[in-house]
Amino acid sequence: MEVTPGEPPDRAPGSDAPSGHLEDVIALRVRELRMAKGISLAELARLTGMSKAMLSKIENAQTSCSLSSLARLADGLGVPVTALFRGVDAEREAVFTPAGHGARIVRRGSNHGHLYQLLGSLRGEHKRLEPLLVTLTEASEVFPLFQHAGTELIYMLEGAMVYGHGDARYEMHPGDSLVFDGEGPHGPSELIELPIRFLTVTGYGHVA
Repeated sequence: MEVTPGEPPDRAPGSDAPSGHLEDVIALRVRELRMAKGISLAELARLTGMSKAMLSKIENAQTSCSLSSLARLADGLGVPVTALFRGVDAEREAVFTPAGHGARIVRRGSNHGHLYQLLGSLRGEHKRLEPLLVTLTEASEVFPLFQHAGTELIYMLEGAMVYGHGDARYEMHPGDSLVFDGEGPHGPSELIELPIRFLTVTGYGHVA
């Protein structure tokens, strides 16, 4: 890789991952964005009005950036300021559920033959969505009396049914979806073709 005179040399292999410290992350982001745009250090200095020496220190995490410097860098690179912080708080919770391994949970419909598999759930303030795989079989009964807070999405995967929400009825087949206010009475009102499987995701908004 060619290095424009005056530019700092590339970091050693394996050192490109941000350590999590603000200066290290900003250094990596600025260098990545500059090189992706094919801008030399001298050109970036011209675009930002900052010295090459200062830019070199920023790209090597040898100095902290003021808010005005961050704004000038973002403007010179043609990106929002937030792009310079990508990776500062990279550790985020995620839940992976292999096929067929969703935990079975008990709901009001469980006594009516409805099988619910939880497909994953975050904890605390991030618990805003509840994804379930619902299976209705020959043993299942209609049970159109669910009510809960939040907004619910249903996506049909297999079979056919009539799903009720309030006074409305919707005939659903694979590929059909329905989004509704969970506080209105809802649930399967007629099982047309068994077995029936559908994905339901309930969003609860912010959880304190």
